Amino acid sequence: MLRRLFTPRWIAFLILLAVAVGTMGMLGLWQLNVSKDRGTNREVAQAPSKPVAPIIQIVQPQQPFPGLESSRRVSASGTYDASKQLLVPERRLDGVKGYWVMTPLTERTTGARLVVVRGFVTSPAQATPPRATDVTVVGGLAPAESPVTGSYPPGQIGSVAPATLLNQWGGQMFNAFVFAISETPNATDASVKRIPPPPPNPTAGFKFVNLMYAFQWWIFAIFACYVFWRMLRDDVYGPPERAPRAAVDNGPEPSTTNDSKETHV
Repeated sequence: MLRRLFTPRWIAFLILLAVAVGTMGMLGLWQLNVSKDRGTNREVAQAPSKPVAPIIQIVQPQQPFPGLESSRRVSASGTYDASKQLLVPERRLDGVKGYWVMTPLTERTTGARLVVVRGFVTSPAQATPPRATDVTVVGGLAPAESPVTGSYPPGQIGSVAPATLLNQWGGQMFNAFVFAISETPNATDASVKRIPPPPPNPTAGFKFVNLMYAFQWWIFAIFACYVFWRMLRDDVYGPPERAPRAAVDNGPEPSTTNDSKETHV
């Protein structure tokens, strides 16, 4: 059988089989990844409803951002460093153009800086420094933004990018920031308007049908391998012989001679 496999005809069939099985395998993996992505989106959508957790239980300084915890409510206790407060221009809240007020908090347990977006103002003059410095902040966790290059006035920066701020401030930083929902004690004046943490991306939720599609493609691939094997086997050994049909018993065969009775007069 192996000798027959290396003939030009069967080599062509083998290449065709490899392409077909590879394509169906990849389609199955694609459907599997679709089902995983939808499951991940569903978990992300549930993050804001999870209990408030200390930030160090969700992410540590210098560690990658935990994507499944985006918009998770976290708490952090420490000291605001008002001398390093910055404004992020070109932001909007309720259709109004303004600035984000961004103040670093030195987290008490790790000593690392956590960027806290305390609120929104329409004028830099409204961005008063925090009234209290030793606070506990509860807010929505957000991933770092990409750095934005450009020329900005003193005290302003193009985006909330901890990587850029690390070069300015040194030390350790969390690779995330927080939209402040509340402070204890309240350290933010009424002129600085709180920013609702952005909701997670819309999600369609997990659908079991994509997993079934994946298995369907893999079953097709197995069936293609089986058909190839049967064709090769039949080419080498011939098709399997069928069992003879059983004769039907219809009783004794009719006689081919006619009995005649002579009549004598």
